[in-house]
Amino acid sequence: MSGYPTLRPQPQFSKTIELPKGPYGVPDSMMHGFQASRVAADLTQAHPLQASEEQWLDHKLKMDFVMLKNSQGIQAPLKLKMEHFAASKMQRLPCLNSSNLMADILSGREELIGFEDILNNPAESEVMGQPHAMVERRMGLL
Repeated sequence: MSGYPTLRPQPQFSKTIELPKGPYGVPDSMMHGFQASRVAADLTQAHPLQASEEQWLDHKLKMDFVMLKNSQGIQAPLKLKMEHFAASKMQRLPCLNSSNLMADILSGREELIGFEDILNNPAESEVMGQPHAMVERRMGLL
């Protein structure tokens, strides 16, 4: 055994949903509404690869840290985790967008283009909130 994590990430949990059954063994939409029958569609996976894709970045980081530990010792992954923690704690005011470039470089995400890079980025919205109210809310004054 090499000490490396498995190449295939395992699902962390399985979901079992009990829908309210009517007298004929099917969900009674007239009594419980259509949302009761949609709960299963919302909680189950749309595709077998969905769980694997959601865990891909975390799994990649675990594999990289294990390989780094085996090649350079325990200090290398600890130093990277410490730098990533410090980079993720740096923030701007709530009204200013931060690119988190340092955290992306440390995790290797600067080379990836995903949906979050293109679709519906809230930082590029046409309407901006009131900066003073946003700061007061973050400080817990509102």
